[in-house]
Amino acid sequence: MIIEKIEFNNGSAVGLNMQMQSAPLLVIKADRGFAMCGYLDMEAATVLGDAAVKVKGVRTFDDMLDALVVGATQKAIDLGIKIGMTGREALELMF
Repeated sequence: MIIEKIEFNNGSAVGLNMQMQSAPLLVIKADRGFAMCGYLDMEAATVLGDAAVKVKGVRTFDDMLDALVVGATQKAIDLGIKIGMTGREALELMF
């Protein structure tokens, strides 16, 4: 498991990278929400009331930052996040 500090313009996030059998499970957590890879469930994040976005086809934190957001909870949308922005842009709005 890799835990890494990731710097943004608005603050620092924590990245979690856990190698599973076929691909890594990736999460980057900012102060008010997080970005997740395709392994994790948007419905659960919605039910729990989290600000969360999903990116797919990623294997590294840099991939997550460059990937386009394909899903967002309502709480993330309320922060100004839009489908199609990059993971980096979305996470910047979560500080």
